[in-house]
Amino acid sequence: MASANANAQDHHHEWELIWADEFNGPAGSLPSSKNWHFNIGHSYPGGPDLWGTGEIAYHTNDPANVSLDGNGNLVITAHRDGNGDWTSARLETHRGDFRPPEGGALRVEGRLQLPNVTGEAAEGYWPAFWALGSPYRGNYWNWPGIGEFDFMENVNGLDWISGALHCGVAPGGPCNEFNGLSGSTDCITGPCIGGFHNYAFEWDDSVSPAQLRWYINDTHFHTVSEGQLPAHTWAEMTEHAGYFILLNLAIGGGFPDGVAGKQTPTAQTQPGHSMLVDYVRVFTRS
Repeated sequence: MASANANAQDHHHEWELIWADEFNGPAGSLPSSKNWHFNIGHSYPGGPDLWGTGEIAYHTNDPANVSLDGNGNLVITAHRDGNGDWTSARLETHRGDFRPPEGGALRVEGRLQLPNVTGEAAEGYWPAFWALGSPYRGNYWNWPGIGEFDFMENVNGLDWISGALHCGVAPGGPCNEFNGLSGSTDCITGPCIGGFHNYAFEWDDSVSPAQLRWYINDTHFHTVSEGQLPAHTWAEMTEHAGYFILLNLAIGGGFPDGVAGKQTPTAQTQPGHSMLVDYVRVFTRS
């Protein structure tokens, strides 16, 4: 991936790289324990059941569900056993302080390949690259006030991705919960399914009012401005220590069910498909 790395550095020369995982390592090994920890089971300890989303997969740290492929990628794979029970994986950064410097900007970027499955076989697949406000840790009941940035979500193998902000109170509130303030797009340079794409998010405090911006393959597709939200709502989600980053492949839940118009997964949903992550990089700009 030397060329991709060089391109990233050239393109973001004004940005300072402050954290990254390139997912280099032996095939079958787990991702760096210095960077990530796993969420295990169906919930955080004492938190909402089924991760608060209705997703049904049991998350593990089994290399069958989550491991490096030896080619510089993290692979998260959803499996279904003989009893019909699904397993997958969800991991989050140890660091929970990702935020812009005073008057500056933050950029989070990832290069990912969505599970290569479409149609009925894809119903219930829900890959995501996202972040939660760090005050969520240890509380687990203060969502959405602490803020959630969905850099990329896709459901049911459809040829689009969405980005969203969750904030305020639920249901309803200034972020229209449980939907969030979202935007969706195709993947510009080719189909969303089956190839790698670059997903990025910027939190820019250098402009007034401050902005949150979403990008696919360097094309800007969604913005939320500080001016769209009540001052106390913006403050609640931006005036804490920062955010931690998550990668997961969910199966079933409110988002895929809502888009499909039925409960997912179904008997036709095909197990064994994977989300690949080439890298996650975090930049700041003064």
